[in-house]
Parts: sequence; structure tokens; C-alpha cells
Amino acid sequence: MTSSPLLPSHTAPAPAHARWSPRMWGLLVVLAGNMLIDALEVSVALVALPAIGTDLGAPLTTMQWTITGFAVGFGGLMLFGARAVALLGRRRVYLAALVGFAAASLVGALAEDPSLLTATRVVKGFCAALTAPTGLAIIATAFPEGPQRNRALSVYTLFGAGGFTAGLLLSGWLTGFSWRLTFAFPAPAVLVLFVLGLRLIPGAGEENGGGPPPGTTDGDRVGRPPGPPAGNRAGRPPRPPLRRYGFASAAAFLAGLLALVQGITSVPAHGWADLRSTGLLALAAGLLALFVALERASAHPLIRFEALRSRAMIRSALGAACLNGSYLGLLFVLTHQLQSLAGWSPLRTAAAFLPAAAPLVVTALFSGRIVARFGAPRLIAAGALLPFAGYLLLLRTPWPPAYATGILPTMLLVGAGFVLSFAALNSQATSQLPPAERGAGSGLYQTAVQVGAALSVALVAALLTGSAPPAGADPAEFAEACRPALTLVAAVGGLGLLTALTGLRSRRTGPP
Repeated sequence: MTSSPLLPSHTAPAPAHARWSPRMWGLLVVLAGNMLIDALEVSVALVALPAIGTDLGAPLTTMQWTITGFAVGFGGLMLFGARAVALLGRRRVYLAALVGFAAASLVGALAEDPSLLTATRVVKGFCAALTAPTGLAIIATAFPEGPQRNRALSVYTLFGAGGFTAGLLLSGWLTGFSWRLTFAFPAPAVLVLFVLGLRLIPGAGEENGGGPPPGTTDGDRVGRPPGPPAGNRAGRPPRPPLRRYGFASAAAFLAGLLALVQGITSVPAHGWADLRSTGLLALAAGLLALFVALERASAHPLIRFEALRSRAMIRSALGAACLNGSYLGLLFVLTHQLQSLAGWSPLRTAAAFLPAAAPLVVTALFSGRIVARFGAPRLIAAGALLPFAGYLLLLRTPWPPAYATGILPTMLLVGAGFVLSFAALNSQATSQLPPAERGAGSGLYQTAVQVGAALSVALVAALLTGSAPPAGADPAEFAEACRPALTLVAAVGGLGLLTALTGLRSRRTGPP
């Protein structure tokens, strides 16, 4: 899920009939192409999980890291990435992230150890956290306001919405040959984008005549020394102090999330009394508390705590975390059931998931009109109700499930839920924030979405492992053991619905 772009409002609109130059078309190809790859990385590992686990000899609690590692890298370092972009510049960070993404893809494809594969997924998540929001910012400054920018944003949004579907299909097809191709194929594509980006991505001096980007506020320049920078002997401005990047806060937050996920997935193997599970959970709590303390003590925190005063932001972040987390948790369970228990091929499994993923691609360009017509709170409530109904339906479906009467209706309901609430959640998240706080609020929202995905998948993997029957049990017993995990998915979806209903109540009683 991506946030809505924050568009500057004080630049003169370009004529509607203005045509793009080849350079502008090329820039959009680079940005939209990379957005497609960032988005497909969310789904690309899903249907490959059984093949990876068999090849590397790893249990579900280990293989879940291919999903949660990317989510933790994305969400855990999103706020730090925004600070790095503000201090180092968009062009430099964007190009470096492309190279890092390509390198991590190749290393992950060659990994023989699950820990190395997990590390590459975290790195790729961080790279995506750098490029996804930066691409929006580049569009907002490189394309003139009005029809031209709106057209560019439509293309960018369409590619982002289509990434999840593309990831399922590509992964399902490539895993039939080797799961390693699933992780390797982004590398050459990203390197091509890097070569094009060297020529096409504008530097600071090429944006808006060399001035600051439209809509830039003091908050966007956090960490820069006040006043004109003093030059050094080489005639270059000094680098900002290291403490302004927020390294300590970022490290505490990332380490806390990693410890939390590992602690959750260690419980089935070690129990609650073992330091390898409970100890990690306690460490996670301490690290996250340290993060909050560091942020509150910092003159330039990564988190704008003012955004948390908005009830609309809190409801949107929690609702989106539940929607995204329950969906990925569902796909994790179904991948295990359909491939490991029912013997489906990766491509057939990917095709089974398309009814949930494809509708968003078809409706992405009309989502803004839908929100304007019906209002965000109503759409969010309906978008939470439909997936929850689908999860309950799947819980009542006997094993082996008939696709047409069991899995397909659930997929359709989940897909309809995303169509209704995806854009509404994005727009509501920052709707009550001052313009100067919306960029920071969008980063906080995206962090919540990714953290929700990581925690939901980790909990699902732990329940699948902890409820597994002994070796030699028949497939029906293994399928029944999936019920606690599906119940958790439904519970997460139910929490999202309750959160959405509070938004309807607030709408009747007054502004959030």
C-alpha cells in the first residue's frame, strides 16, 4: 500500500494540452517501473515459500522471514529513510537504493542459508522504503502541477497497484523452474532502471530552477545547520552531524521489531519459559521503549508525535494494518494448505489468489472519484466488513475446500474490500493534519501498514507450527491444525472492522 501524494499548491498549473518531452517520459518509466518492482516484492515470495522451505530445510517459522523481513525493513526504516533523503538528496539516495536492491536480489537468489536470505529481504525492504515515497516526491517537483502531474501520478499509481498481482503471477511461474529465479529476476530490471536514472533523475539544481521543492517546510529540512552552510577546503558544504540522521532511534526501532518477530515465532519451539522466546519478547519491549525515549528526548525526532493526536490518523493506521496484515496472513495459510497439503503447483496457487489481487488494479484510477462520492468513513467500514465476512466463510469451509464455493468467495470478498477501502484509508490518514505535517504523517501511516503485516504473518506462522499434528497424521488433521491460524486472521480482520465502525460514529458526532 502506498500513500497519497502530497501535491504543492502554489505553482502555476501547466496548460492541459502541454506534451511531455522524451526525457519526462523516460523519467516516468524509471519511477513507475521501480514502483512496480517495489510493489511486487510484497507478493513475490508468497507462493515460493514451500519450495524455499523444502530446498533449505527450514520450518514455517523460519520461512516466514521472507515475508516479514521485507515488511520489517520497509516499515522499520521508513522514517529513517525519509530523514536520509532530506539530508542527502533525492537523486543520490534513489540511485543508491536501486543498486542496493539489485545486489540484495542477487545475493538472495544465491543464498544457501535462511539467515542470509532473511538479511537480503530486510535490505530490499529498506531500499523500497527509500524509493517508493521518493518517487512520489520527484513526480511532485518534476511534472508541472495540473493535468500533467495528475497523469503521471495515475501511471505511477496504476503500476503500484498492479505490482502485487504481477508478483503472484511471476512467482508462480518462475517457482515452477526454481524459486531462486523468483528472487533473481528483479536484479537486471533494476540495473536497467539505474542506468536510465543516471541520466533522467533530476538533481537538486534541476528541480524548480534550483530552489527548494514546492511545499518544502522547515520540517523537511530537519537536521540541516541553520543559516548558510560554511564551505570546506574543497568548496563543498559540510555534511550534517551524524546525530541528525537519528541512527540511534532507527537502530532501536528496527532491532525491536526484529526481536519481536523472532520472539513470536520462537514460542512454538521453545515455550514461554525459555529466554529464546520470552527473553526476546522482553528485549523487544525494552528496545521499543528505548526508541520512544530517544524520540521524545531528541530535538529532531524521526516521528512527529503531533500526528498521533489525530484520531483519523490512528484509525486509518490501525485499520490499514489490520487489512494488510489479515490479507497476507490469509495468503500465508492458504499457500501452506494448497501446496503442502493439497499438492497444488505454485502457478495454480497464484492463479487462485488473483480474484483478491486483480480488482484493485482495475479500479485504481477511479478510486479518488469513489472516495469523493461516498466518503472515506463509509468506504473503510464496508471495506473492512467484506474481508471479515470472507474469513468467517473460509472458517466454515470443510476440508478439502472446493475452490468455487470456499476459497473463491473469500478471495472475491477480500478483493472488494481493498477496492473500497485502499484509497479511502490513504486519504483519511492525513486528512486532519496540517499541510506541513502530512509528509511525516504519511510515513507514520506506511510504517503501521508494514508492521501490521509483519506481526500478523509471524503470529500465523507460530500458530501453524504450534498446532501441527505429529508426523504421519492424515491431511485432514493437518488441515484442521490450520484453524487457529485462520481464526487469528479473522480476529485481525474483526479488529479492523471495529476500528472502522468507530470512524462512522465519529463522523456522526463531529469531526475526528
